[in-house]
Amino acid sequence: MLYPKINEYRELMDLSGFWDFRADPGDDGLAEGWAEGPPRCVPIAVPASWNDQLPSLRDFLGPAWYATRFELPRAWHHGRLLVRFDSVNYLAEVWMNGKRLGSHEGGHLPFSFDATEAARAGANLLVVRVDGRLAPDRVPPGGVPPSPLDAFPSGPFFPDGSFDFFPFCGIQRTVRLCLLPEGAIERIEVEPSLAGPGALVRVRIDGGAGSSARVTLAGHGAELAAQADLPSGEATVELRVPGPALWSCETPNLYELSVALSRGGVPFDSYSLPVGLRDVAVDGERLLVNGRPVRLKGFGRHEDFPVAGRGFLPPVIVRDYELMRWVGANSFRTTHYPYSEEMMDLADRFGFLVIDETPAVGLFFAEAGLTRRSELCAAFTRELIERDRNHPCVVAWSLANEPHSRRPEALARLRALVDLAKSLDPSRPVTLASYLGSGEEAFAFCDVVCLNRYFGWYEAGGRIEEAAGRLSEELDTLHAKLSKPIILTEFGADAVPGFHAEPPEMFSEEYQARLIERLLEVARSKPYVVGAHVWNLCDFKTGQAVHRAEGMNFKGVFTRDRRPKMAAHLLRRLWGASEARPSLPATPDRRAETPDGSAF
Repeated sequence: MLYPKINEYRELMDLSGFWDFRADPGDDGLAEGWAEGPPRCVPIAVPASWNDQLPSLRDFLGPAWYATRFELPRAWHHGRLLVRFDSVNYLAEVWMNGKRLGSHEGGHLPFSFDATEAARAGANLLVVRVDGRLAPDRVPPGGVPPSPLDAFPSGPFFPDGSFDFFPFCGIQRTVRLCLLPEGAIERIEVEPSLAGPGALVRVRIDGGAGSSARVTLAGHGAELAAQADLPSGEATVELRVPGPALWSCETPNLYELSVALSRGGVPFDSYSLPVGLRDVAVDGERLLVNGRPVRLKGFGRHEDFPVAGRGFLPPVIVRDYELMRWVGANSFRTTHYPYSEEMMDLADRFGFLVIDETPAVGLFFAEAGLTRRSELCAAFTRELIERDRNHPCVVAWSLANEPHSRRPEALARLRALVDLAKSLDPSRPVTLASYLGSGEEAFAFCDVVCLNRYFGWYEAGGRIEEAAGRLSEELDTLHAKLSKPIILTEFGADAVPGFHAEPPEMFSEEYQARLIERLLEVARSKPYVVGAHVWNLCDFKTGQAVHRAEGMNFKGVFTRDRRPKMAAHLLRRLWGASEARPSLPATPDRRAETPDGSAF
């Protein structure tokens, strides 16, 4: 699915703003005809979660109804009209002018419906029913039946999710109307590969049956072009780039790839996107970008901010990148769901390395709902790879976070996901993040080992030296068993902002900073550990639980409103952040010139 853009052949209308909203706790709306427009509504902002906007609905997960009215210009009544949602959590059912357009399941990936027949010139009504209720057969699951094999390691939450973040609901990213020409480009897949001093860029195009395509690649002194016919609506072209300016952390060089379609010499559609030329590989115990080893230093992060919840907030995205760059980070994992497309675009521009994760957090493998959960995990894997495969920032796919995989059924299900991801994109490593350590059997078929370990907090709490020793032993055990690169994808401690203690004690800023420092020392001492991601960049809201004071996870090194704690200043010293943080690369990259990633 191509990101919506305006050009001479394509139009967009952003429907962000104040919509009508009505909660439906009795689930009466369908029977009462609310698809024609829900009654007695209140205003609500879109995009944003409803839970933080409307305090009386903080713990309400749905169903609920949204409606908005818009005027459609007469000039738009040609071509194909789509309504595109960037994220609705969790189930969405959509009507336009009373005509049902379709439904979609899954909270963090885009979907669209054809509204050409339903729309009309002048006034239109768009209605969306959203159901965010937690259930064992959804992904991520909730209401998981109690079992020692499937228990969340930190205890139960209200609302009853199998994950440690708040289950925000609603229309959480942008909604757009997209007017496309008939026979428009549907998909562009870019596969760069490096060969000797040059690069080969393979471009697959879907759409435009019976047309001709002109593909161009421009930038960094290159002006390349190729032609292809699309008799059945698909074609593949290859462009060879001599002396390419490679994409890397240090110099995130981007080229502009353009595809233009024509019939009988008359152009009717075009689309452009930035692409980076680089390759990613695992070589023994090393993670390589452009043939050079890299070390990831960064964070897990949540799309979470006061009042908006998980809503799309461009200023917060900019701020978070500035915080990460200020600290000296070069990477992050999209914990525990795909982030916005705009977040990924800036990762390309800034040169961040991204482990891109599906929403499969807190999976369990008991029989109840297992087939449906497996189908959803496969669907979300396909949707994520389709959406993000053209981003050079993505250096690995993560297919699950902390699956409760002790059951024998788990291994085959996880292996099927790994095989699926590799079949869709053989160019990137595949992984999952687990808290089971050497007990995670699924690590055997992952390319990279991603370990979440909270020594010094949930285990050996208050005992920093014991935590360091246990982490060292765990890492060595994993290394001896698997001989693969290891990334410490979660570690850290809660720190209540402004709470201080000397000597350091749990929940103090001093304890958090000292534990992070000591565990990073252990990670740096292991040459096979190729990355460390502190949990978390910022404090974030959770469900209520006895171990979550204020309904918050305080493991951020910044507060929820983005103020630094002591640990943020510590990381800035350890990671050698520079005062000069250029927004765009100044010089071309060359494989032989790419330095090793700096130590984490």
